[in-house]
Amino acid sequence: MMNKINELFGTRYPVVQGGMAWCSGWRLAAAVSNAGGLGVIGAGSMTPAVLQEHVRRYRAVTNRPFGVNLPLTVRDIEDMVSAIIGEAVPIVFTSAGSPRAWTRIFQERGIIVVHVVSSARFAVKCEEAGVDAIVAEGFEAGGHNGREETTTLCLLPAIRRVTTLPLLAAGGIGTGEAMLAARVLGADGVQVGTRFALTRESSAHENFKRLCLSLEEGETRLLLKKLVPTRLAKGDFMTAVEEAEARGASADELRELLGSGRARAGIFEGDLSAGELEIGQVASLFRHEQGAAEVVEEIVAEYERALARHATWTLDD
Repeated sequence: MMNKINELFGTRYPVVQGGMAWCSGWRLAAAVSNAGGLGVIGAGSMTPAVLQEHVRRYRAVTNRPFGVNLPLTVRDIEDMVSAIIGEAVPIVFTSAGSPRAWTRIFQERGIIVVHVVSSARFAVKCEEAGVDAIVAEGFEAGGHNGREETTTLCLLPAIRRVTTLPLLAAGGIGTGEAMLAARVLGADGVQVGTRFALTRESSAHENFKRLCLSLEEGETRLLLKKLVPTRLAKGDFMTAVEEAEARGASADELRELLGSGRARAGIFEGDLSAGELEIGQVASLFRHEQGAAEVVEEIVAEYERALARHATWTLDD
């Protein structure tokens, strides 16, 4: 399964694990990388010192390629960049900011840069900034989302039309069949978040995992659009946000309701009442906690079966 993504990252499969805050530590990243995908450490919930510890613990158990996800909105961005460079992280996924900000600085030190976008307009900016690859993340994704609310099905061909860069599909991707569909639409590989967030190696709390593995279709919502659009799972906090938005709450009122530390409380500490429970729509397809390597193997096997099954399809079938 050699393609642009495998060649760029040095992986066996074009399957990337999303670098999710409070979920994606060194254990999850190592398990995915050892299974042939690309594991990614999520720096969004870490301090520079904690990130350094996770990188070092990762390297203590495997020498496979890995990446770090760096939201460009983190408060200690310069210290995070210094930590990434100091630890010689091979691949960085940047998001929530301009791709011009740090791309050249990373690349001058031999670090591959991948930027996450939610529109074709920003994909063009990525190419202009000289990034090495792009993640196209659709409306279905968990956590923070694009304001455009474009679905992955529409986003992929729109981005492929404006760039030839290696392209990863994200948002609603959790099966081999979805991976095949993404590749038909122009993606070279996939970034999988939600399904890996619910694996045994994920650092998310078991309460959070159990809730997400019980979700039915439609039990997530894209809310907080006056702040940063965020996909939330059912719970007391989601209900409170829906009620506030229904009565026309201002951005300041929503900011006060959100407060601080809610994502940590919900995802990492398992507070299903007061916590902010971020997860993607695709969670409703899964019911059992699995190991990360099992997920990689299952996605690849499903992809290959689907490819073989549909290879002879015609309009008459």
